[in-house]
Amino acid sequence: MGGGGQLTEQGETGSKRAGCVYTWEEVQSHSSRTDQWLVIDRKVYNTTQWAKRHPGGFHVISHYAGQDATEAFTAFHPDLKFVQKFLKPLLIGELAATEPSQDRNKNAALVQDFHTLRVKAESKGLFQARPLFFCLHLGHIVLLEALAWLIIWVWGTNWILTFLCALLMTIAQSQAGWLQHDFGHLSVFKQSRWNHLLQKFAIGHLKGASANWWNHRHFQHHAKTNIFRKDPDVNMLNIFVIGATQPVEASSTMMSCLTFSDLGWSMSYYLRFFCCYIPMYGLFGSMALIIFVRFLESHWFVWVTQMNHLPMDIDHEKHKDWLTMQLQATCNIEQSFFNDWFSGHLNFQIEHHLFPTMPRHNYHLVAPQVRALCAKYGITYQVKTMWQGLADVFRSLKTSGELWRDAYLHK
Repeated sequence: MGGGGQLTEQGETGSKRAGCVYTWEEVQSHSSRTDQWLVIDRKVYNTTQWAKRHPGGFHVISHYAGQDATEAFTAFHPDLKFVQKFLKPLLIGELAATEPSQDRNKNAALVQDFHTLRVKAESKGLFQARPLFFCLHLGHIVLLEALAWLIIWVWGTNWILTFLCALLMTIAQSQAGWLQHDFGHLSVFKQSRWNHLLQKFAIGHLKGASANWWNHRHFQHHAKTNIFRKDPDVNMLNIFVIGATQPVEASSTMMSCLTFSDLGWSMSYYLRFFCCYIPMYGLFGSMALIIFVRFLESHWFVWVTQMNHLPMDIDHEKHKDWLTMQLQATCNIEQSFFNDWFSGHLNFQIEHHLFPTMPRHNYHLVAPQVRALCAKYGITYQVKTMWQGLADVFRSLKTSGELWRDAYLHK
């Protein structure tokens, strides 16, 4: 067996040690912040230095240090041949022939069946986007923005019209959020650079936010969904505790991602907004309007995204396979034209998490195969009504609060 140990020079790593073999125990020993190995298709890579330059962020790779990252690697990258060239200098060997392909006693048959499902989905063209769908989606956002301004410009700034204007802007902002989400997951264009450019336009110019900031957090959420200390969406100990584990553990104690490019795109949104509305509302009135719109939009976003995750399992790392991890942390909301539009197709949250680069208009086509695979292995595939999903958020928060209270009083 090849010995473990970190090599700091990538040239030495790639040229002198690519023929070594390792056990899972050796790979798992390299999982610290300054020493990180991972496995992809039985090949062992030293990602310690590369992680700092990883386009998806340092933490995404760090979360898989010492683990098999094959399924996550496949899920996140639409063009595997292109990204393979970045792996070659990092290769230090492979797993010994006596070692299983999956770590931590994962179900090899399940992993293989899920891989087969993905291959079939690719062969059916389910990873191919329909340009007209996204063009129409962008068009209805622009139309809503224009109508919001025209209402005030033509008929005035009374309370009723102002509320209608704010409502139209809220809808446009929320729908722009779903659109930038599509670009951020590289699910629209075949070439990543076009997805990145359009994401900056959608989240920057249409919403006034940062693409890098969103990607930095959101990719971690997908990589380790609902996993305490790895998913930033559930790391809220400074505010409140959620799930069944955090309340008990928290009873005893309670990266710069913005680039100049992001700042420029974001400033273009606020420049456009204030140029349009200051002549009619003045500076303070315009500020009050945008704050009100943000208030409405934030509630829309939080309720839609959290009803799929918050009532589900939230716990420490359990080293599950990709399918099992995502199904334990995710549920669906039943399909309808309104639900699809209102949630940006995130009512198919299960399919989105399993296939993050799949265009959202194809989720409903792969859903029956995912459900059948879950049934084969006894994995729960949850589908709720919209109202049940919203009510479960309340129930989940109530349960978490009661657990924290009981743990605090009896610690």
